[in-house]
Amino acid sequence: MCGRYATTRSADELSTLFDAALAEMARERFGVSYNVAPTDGVPIVRVSHRDKENPRRVLDVVRWGLVPGWAKDLKTGAKFINARADSLTSKPAFRTAYARRRALVPADGWYEWKPRDHQTGKQAYYMTPADGSVLAFAGLWEVWGSGDDRVLSCSVVTTDALGELAGVHDRMPLILTPDRWSDWLASAAADPELLTPPPAKFLEAIEIRPVSAAVGNVRNNFPELRDETPEEPEQLTLGM
Repeated sequence: MCGRYATTRSADELSTLFDAALAEMARERFGVSYNVAPTDGVPIVRVSHRDKENPRRVLDVVRWGLVPGWAKDLKTGAKFINARADSLTSKPAFRTAYARRRALVPADGWYEWKPRDHQTGKQAYYMTPADGSVLAFAGLWEVWGSGDDRVLSCSVVTTDALGELAGVHDRMPLILTPDRWSDWLASAAADPELLTPPPAKFLEAIEIRPVSAAVGNVRNNFPELRDETPEEPEQLTLGM
């Protein structure tokens, strides 16, 4: 699963990287985070059909944790921060979004926790491209409510972890390489090829970095959370 990640590029930089216009009011809601947690506002790239004759990519800020249109309240989104790639067409919460509202979720890297072999607690790790390039997680977005109560939300699509990443956690975000961004956003008929993970060579270039237990507390949000630290013997308590 992906329960924490980092996204620290500015709105202008992401707009350039993803060739996306900044959505109305998005700049006012935009912020960077070294420790994104569920229900936080996060940047996504989606396609706007406001001009039906000229759809365009927009960079928007939405709530992390997809809230289906049929949900009674926003609390439902806490259960849907991730969407398994193998259930997108069968799970009611994701079917419509997968067919009509796909997104790219920009990230610098993501965190996972691995049980220690001979000690109590878990070790935190940060997975990030060694060359510092941007990641784009496959995502879905949804609309809940209307008028002043209208809320946009999103979910990160996950798949089976591969290579050395599987040694940390059995799931990982579905990462889309730049050549697949347009096809994913096209929201065409379901295509199994779009749900395949990136090539092994791409995954091998992702650094797996042990980091401090401080990332387990959502109140901590500073650059040093991503710094490599010696693996810690004390028990990690997650602060969700």
